[in-house]
Amino acid sequence: MHNHDVIVVGGGGAGLRAAIAADEAGADVAIVSKLHPVRSHTGAAEGGVNAALHPDDAVEDHAYETMKGADYLADAPAVETFAETIPEEVTRLEHWGMGFSRTEDGRIAQRPFGGMAFPRTAYAGAETGHHLLHTMYEQAVKRGIEVYDEWYVTRLVVSGEANPADRTCHGVVAFDLQTGELAGFRATGGVVLATGGAGQVFEHTTNAVANTGDGMAMAYRAGVPLEDMEFIQFHPTTLPSTGVLITEGVRGEGGRLFNADGERFMFERGYANNAGELASRDVVSRAELTEVDEGRGIEDDHVFLDMRHLGAERIRDRLENIVHLAEDFEGVDALAEPMPVKPGAHYTMGGIEVDENGRTCIDGLYAAGECGCVSMHGANRLGGNSLAELLVFGKRAGRHAAGDNLEPADIETGKPEVYEEGEVDVPVDLGAADGETAVADGGPGAGAGTGLEPAETIDRAVERDRERIERLLEREDGTDPATIRAAVQDAMGKYVNVFREEAGIEQALRELRTARDRYRDVAVDDPSRTFNTDLVHALELRNLIDVAKAIAVGALARTEFRGAHWRAAHRERKDEEWLKHTMLSWNDGSPELWYRPVILEGEMRTYEPTARSY
Repeated sequence: MHNHDVIVVGGGGAGLRAAIAADEAGADVAIVSKLHPVRSHTGAAEGGVNAALHPDDAVEDHAYETMKGADYLADAPAVETFAETIPEEVTRLEHWGMGFSRTEDGRIAQRPFGGMAFPRTAYAGAETGHHLLHTMYEQAVKRGIEVYDEWYVTRLVVSGEANPADRTCHGVVAFDLQTGELAGFRATGGVVLATGGAGQVFEHTTNAVANTGDGMAMAYRAGVPLEDMEFIQFHPTTLPSTGVLITEGVRGEGGRLFNADGERFMFERGYANNAGELASRDVVSRAELTEVDEGRGIEDDHVFLDMRHLGAERIRDRLENIVHLAEDFEGVDALAEPMPVKPGAHYTMGGIEVDENGRTCIDGLYAAGECGCVSMHGANRLGGNSLAELLVFGKRAGRHAAGDNLEPADIETGKPEVYEEGEVDVPVDLGAADGETAVADGGPGAGAGTGLEPAETIDRAVERDRERIERLLEREDGTDPATIRAAVQDAMGKYVNVFREEAGIEQALRELRTARDRYRDVAVDDPSRTFNTDLVHALELRNLIDVAKAIAVGALARTEFRGAHWRAAHRERKDEEWLKHTMLSWNDGSPELWYRPVILEGEMRTYEPTARSY
């Protein structure tokens, strides 16, 4: 068994920031990650990181525009904590040596991004995430933080009290991809989940193959509510053949969108008469798909993004890697012709319910970055706010897990004694499949009851997962996990995409139920113990199914149009009814829907919902 004060699961931006903060607070911290840290998906972020750095900018404006972009479904304490804190985090990155692009007078360069009235997106060319990731990994190495890279975490080890709020997270179970060794990791202070998003729920996505919602699903099964899972951001500019991201920085620098008729449709078709291509991402994505659906798309599939007018010198200076991406994946010379683009699944606004200090309702369990929901992004995230968020809340989660004193949180976690119950008419039983353990991981049914010492609880959890893995490896006949994974992605892509209809979401839930039943018989063809990716995919599949189901349930329940969530029969925002967070609790394998009010009263101001126009 490996013992540390703080264990961070995931080595991307949020995980590295949490680990550095815990180390600075004096904790013995380790990172356990299924990827080497510099291979994490943070490195794919291109555009930049938002912060009110310029003397003419204001933290209050950043907070307001974040809340407006969220379509007023974000919580003010989180938004204001974020906006106040991010300038010092960006400055710290600069002091750590991050190579930001510069203005002529030597300041950190900032470009315009969608949904903001001031150019506050600091950037490093079009490879900001790559630079940020390597800068923080250098800091982790400098501090001697132990990294268990290519260890896949299979389970949170959580005590088995009936009420999740009474449970304690003692550590995790993980196996070494190189050797097949399964081991327990005990955290005496806390476990920080920083496992990223769940983009692989969809086939056409900007997300890496490893982004399978592992942390969300594990926390959910352990008893932590998932919050606002129906809100999935579809980035408007991805390459049609692959889903590879084309940064919003192209539009921030002045790139233009055109339909097959040569119209600059964001203006000429009235989608965003003021901001045009720099409207928020949900607005632009819906506009593009409307153009395609109404017959003005190119090849009935995509639109054009044109940056030729910016000039080769400016493009090579600020967007050079975009030229390479267009050439490598689409065979297009972006200096001489427009690029084909279409919306692709990009970011999970919802996630593990946490407060401003990263705490969940389970003692000793934290989450930060895309896997968590503090709720800062609400119904729609502004571009440039994700790298910023992981810095602010990664640091806070790491510090708190290490025992550092922080101000008490204003956001509550866990199901309160009095709450609004949710009602949704689903076409299938949402519970766990027959023969599947329908208890919180680490609970009594998982072989780890109350009253056990933490070390014994972890040992029992390790044995339980060892038995599970052996069954997968020894099963001779069964279903290929790739087949089920493709079925999940197909259902979500068809029915829970940018445009959603009640009948379609119900069909998605039926197909997800079928996938869940088929998963009982999943088998692994590769019997080896070394770098068995087939086994990893089989384990990830359970997480994908749980997360996909949570997204679809939230989408069916929310009968309104807000941010990234559009319903054909409900094309208006309904503040009187739906100004609340959608919460989903595991409840022994039978998902329970309930709601929590949005917090719009902050210290800076009270955020009154108004019509969101660009």
